[in-house]
Amino acid sequence: MKRILVISNMYPGKRSRTFGIFVKNHVEMLRSRGFEIDVLGIRDPRMGKKFVIQKYVKWLGKFAWQLLKNRKKYDVIHAHYVFPSGLLARIFKKISGAPMIVTAHGGDIDRMARKNNLIAGETKRILRDADAIIAAGEGLRQDMISDFGGDPEKISVLSMGVDRNKFYPRDKSVSKKMLGLDVNCFHILYVGNIIKAKGIEELVNGFREVEKQNSSVHLHLVGEVKEPDFYNEVRAAIPESPESRIHFHPSVNQDKLAEWMSAADLFVLPSHMEGLGLVAIEAMACNTPVLGTRVGGLQYVLADGRGELVEPQNERALAESMNKLINDPELRKTYTEQGETMAQKHDLETVVRKLGQMYEEMGEK
Repeated sequence: MKRILVISNMYPGKRSRTFGIFVKNHVEMLRSRGFEIDVLGIRDPRMGKKFVIQKYVKWLGKFAWQLLKNRKKYDVIHAHYVFPSGLLARIFKKISGAPMIVTAHGGDIDRMARKNNLIAGETKRILRDADAIIAAGEGLRQDMISDFGGDPEKISVLSMGVDRNKFYPRDKSVSKKMLGLDVNCFHILYVGNIIKAKGIEELVNGFREVEKQNSSVHLHLVGEVKEPDFYNEVRAAIPESPESRIHFHPSVNQDKLAEWMSAADLFVLPSHMEGLGLVAIEAMACNTPVLGTRVGGLQYVLADGRGELVEPQNERALAESMNKLINDPELRKTYTEQGETMAQKHDLETVVRKLGQMYEEMGEK
């Protein structure tokens, strides 16, 4: 069986069980299929200059040791995130001769690659030298081709997949009770990092218009606060009241997340940019209708009647669509039914099987 080195600047560790959990899910499933996989990953999600320097120095040190000790050990090098993980994979490939696969997840192309000319140039070189490229969504594939010279023949679209053993339809009333939510109320859910680029401000402002017309609607935001100053600004704009219907919750593990997805009457992903929007597909797998913005891969996920689409950074459009879906159960039912087809397409078992086939084929070169 093939020997694989996975390089990722996000991987779960002691400080966070969900930091890059999608990479770990793949690794563990592929190991169970007989692949020998070593992981060179950053396991600390903390930001701030001090923590970033510490974790990257430690990561680079481990990389150098791995390169000296095991440069001839691996059949395939797989980098998750084009930059910076792809940079290390590219170096490893040049020294070891092993073929390289690089997976683009979204932020590495939408944000990181556009920070400056140096990173943009390195991104182009990584994509040029990769033997195979995986795009998490169709929008990413198009961006890599048009903006960074990616070879269309090298690029496959393959998401990280949805674990249907965890994300599946449940009785909404039961899930609401499990989470301590009022079963007679309408619950809107957002899941993801609490950062400006995810459209949190527009969502909160739009919801404040919605709650003026609906006395039994609640908004829940589940995720890690990555931008404390921004979070504090958003919270300060929400009137203090014990009866507030805007609720922030810390990040949770995937089992608890699936419960939230099932309890929600509507899932909203108002991102300014999005590689795929896998979290939206996880909501679909739980039979929850989705409202999202027309950006990146998310616009493909929700196309053809699978969900409601609005323009990004438009709180009025978000408010109007939330109101429409609250008052139209038949439309929610239609989106739920169509969304199930998308969830089936992104089943984790199918995704991992395809990735395993890619490892086998690449390892023969």
